[in-house]
Amino acid sequence: MSYPFFLARRISLSSGERNGAPAVKVAVIAVALSVTVMMMAIAIVLGFKREIRNKVIGFNSHISLYVVPQSEGESNLITLTPTLKKILESKEYITDYSLEASIPAILKTSDNFKGVYLKSTEGNTISKFIKDNLEEGSFPDYTKDGNSLKILISRLAADKLGLKTGDRIDTYFMTGSLKMRRLEIAGIFNSHFDSYDDVFIYGALPLIQNLGDIGRSEGISVSIQTKDFEKLIPYTDDLSFSLREALASGMVYKMYRVENAYTHGAGFFNWLSLLDTNVIVILTLMTIVACATLISGMLIIILDKKRFIALLRALGSPNKAVRRVFIFLALRIALAGLIIGNAISLLILYIQDKWHILPLDAETYYIDFVPVKIDYPAIIILNIATLAIIYLCLILPSSFVSKISPAEILKTE
Repeated sequence: MSYPFFLARRISLSSGERNGAPAVKVAVIAVALSVTVMMMAIAIVLGFKREIRNKVIGFNSHISLYVVPQSEGESNLITLTPTLKKILESKEYITDYSLEASIPAILKTSDNFKGVYLKSTEGNTISKFIKDNLEEGSFPDYTKDGNSLKILISRLAADKLGLKTGDRIDTYFMTGSLKMRRLEIAGIFNSHFDSYDDVFIYGALPLIQNLGDIGRSEGISVSIQTKDFEKLIPYTDDLSFSLREALASGMVYKMYRVENAYTHGAGFFNWLSLLDTNVIVILTLMTIVACATLISGMLIIILDKKRFIALLRALGSPNKAVRRVFIFLALRIALAGLIIGNAISLLILYIQDKWHILPLDAETYYIDFVPVKIDYPAIIILNIATLAIIYLCLILPSSFVSKISPAEILKTE
């Protein structure tokens, strides 16, 4: 162990006979608060990204597959042919796929009406998403007889029309001819995504196929889920390339368009990208606060330990070694602040993640609580980076020890 490090470990941080110098306490508190703010900012942004991303995926899936009509009058319906199934199942990154269909409809009560789209709930992702956001009722089992006329509507639609679970409502469908069905409300969901909640209601795929006069293996699109959302763009490119190859080789006879959640939810993802800028600003400001407080604390400690510095210099210790003593001493203070800041922030984040005690305005932020995500790799990187930046910032002010004259100090003190 080098003697500067040994001395930094053993030297007291107190000033005179006091238990602790005020500058040290202020520095520890500043570092702790800075780390707490930085960790919470990262956790909240990651939580927002996770929640908003899950909502966009819940309504749109990871990847959507559409047919591109090649001539006027050609149908835009997609068919899950054996060849198309084989292509999808050959991709190891595809975990689930299902037909998706929707049809325009009008919900009509005795004194009000609302235009919506009745959308299918065939895939595992959309069914789980609706179940997670149910406020009333239950998700129907569409495999059982008698449930095909049950639907799920949003809280927005229910409040506008004065409906509740168990009510039946006349629903008009605009296809080739006007059709009417009396549908039963099995459940009411609320995702707080007004742009989607205000437009979609959900029901059985066979009902939509029957109303739209389309076959059992036909739909508007194929909804595809992948195993890693972070690799969605390369997955999209790979599937698109495979389908073009299949068309060129004659394996399939229709041109397909491949879109992903980034396309469907572009507005939301652009909004989330702006949050990254806010986090960078917060991290920069908090790091500056921590460094500035530690630098001022170090200078105060250097002035307070003038006799100690003079003795070291008189004993032949070089300036570089003395400087390292005070750099290590300041890092001791920073480490104490980091430990306290980590403990406080992790406790707050755990409580918020478990009980959602901090609310949000759902109309503005699309979610009714402050979402957090505790990302331990990000926390570790943040702590290491903060300590490294602090170390670099302390090198210059530590040179102040060279301005202290041992002869003058020992003569007067």
